[in-house]
Amino acid sequence: MEDFNKADQVATGTLEHYWMPFTANRQFKQSPRLLAQAEGMYYKDVNGRPVLDGTAGLWCCNAGHGRKAISEAVSKQIHEMDYAPSFQMGHPLAFELAERLAAIAPKGINKVFFTNSGSESVDTALKIALNYHRARGEATRTRFIGRELGYHGVGFGGISVGGIGGNRRTFSQQLLQGVDHLPHTLDIQQNAFCKGLPETGAEKAEVLEQLVTLHGAENIAAVIVEPMSGSAGVILPPQGYLKRLREITRKYGILLIFDEVITGFGRVGDAFASQRWGVTPDMITTAKALNNGTIPMGAVLIDDAIYDASMDAPEGAIELYHGYTYSGHPVAAAAAIATLDIYQEEQLFERTKSLEGYFEKAVHSLKGLPNLIDIRNTGLVAGIQFSPSDKGIGKRGFGIFETCFKNGTLVRATADTIALSPPLIVDEAQIDQMVNTLSDAITTVG
Repeated sequence: MEDFNKADQVATGTLEHYWMPFTANRQFKQSPRLLAQAEGMYYKDVNGRPVLDGTAGLWCCNAGHGRKAISEAVSKQIHEMDYAPSFQMGHPLAFELAERLAAIAPKGINKVFFTNSGSESVDTALKIALNYHRARGEATRTRFIGRELGYHGVGFGGISVGGIGGNRRTFSQQLLQGVDHLPHTLDIQQNAFCKGLPETGAEKAEVLEQLVTLHGAENIAAVIVEPMSGSAGVILPPQGYLKRLREITRKYGILLIFDEVITGFGRVGDAFASQRWGVTPDMITTAKALNNGTIPMGAVLIDDAIYDASMDAPEGAIELYHGYTYSGHPVAAAAAIATLDIYQEEQLFERTKSLEGYFEKAVHSLKGLPNLIDIRNTGLVAGIQFSPSDKGIGKRGFGIFETCFKNGTLVRATADTIALSPPLIVDEAQIDQMVNTLSDAITTVG
């Protein structure tokens, strides 16, 4: 296509030095997809061609792009104070943001530890769990339990408790010791084309009882799961599953961590999935939509009891030997506060619920197209899964992703699953455009 040839020309001499993350670099650099601008629901590529954002960037931009209130808050803060240390020092915005987050978090979760990414949030939560048990005199509680197909970032802690084989394989000899995994909850045979949370599969939580019997509750620190596994292809929790995990962990004094880096800030219809599905964990990891993807930032939201136990230390002693140079960065915090204002003023979490039915009907209209084996949805997120082609796993999914982009819509491909997760400002006509573009691409790729 002419646009892509021009993109090659624009980028001549600029592609070779950047080693891109989670990307087939050689393939990309032969036919680059370069974005140059963004506003509202649309990107523009380097040729000025509009591309409808069906992914909120990378699950990040829940308030859409180019929000003036955020950029003005960032500019103002850079002029006032560009950076402040967070070790033995502080600045007002970090405390204000922590208060704002506690106000929208589930009841009892009132403490916030700031990070710079979802990966850092996960590693932080794992370390806080160990610190908590040690502070309570239960230092033998060091084992973590994750879940198959779980994605918890790319730190060594995150890939250890994560369950995506490709992320673990190269680093398998250096992963954390003492980690086990629950089975994933994807069951296409029983739950294909289910609308909302599957009715069957909650019994998979009972495997946690078996792991407790195997390892001993006194040796298990925490269970960490995504309420909805996003990166693995939008895998939903069966009805009652998360509640059962909560019951078992509470029974044995094990902490429960929800990784809400993707589901946080309105994606499934409430501030957090834990509220939408009525299960309160001990910690929630966040990032991405915390400040609309504008500046790297994450946070761990923590139950008061965990913080209080850690404060039982000698006066003047550091309670947790952990932190980051950019924890609670003032510019990132300013962006986050402005973002929370937008979510509240425009009632974007409520908007997710109001559009959920229309979105569900639209994505399920794809049923019956070639090679489509499942559609999963909740809130404003959907996974559309295909059988692999005879060229190999992921080839069909990538072909559909690439065709959609050429036709003006950005979707996300994970192996042979296409994920849709538009900004929460999306309207019905834009939902129709996404689904129609996707339908054409499915038929074209075959």
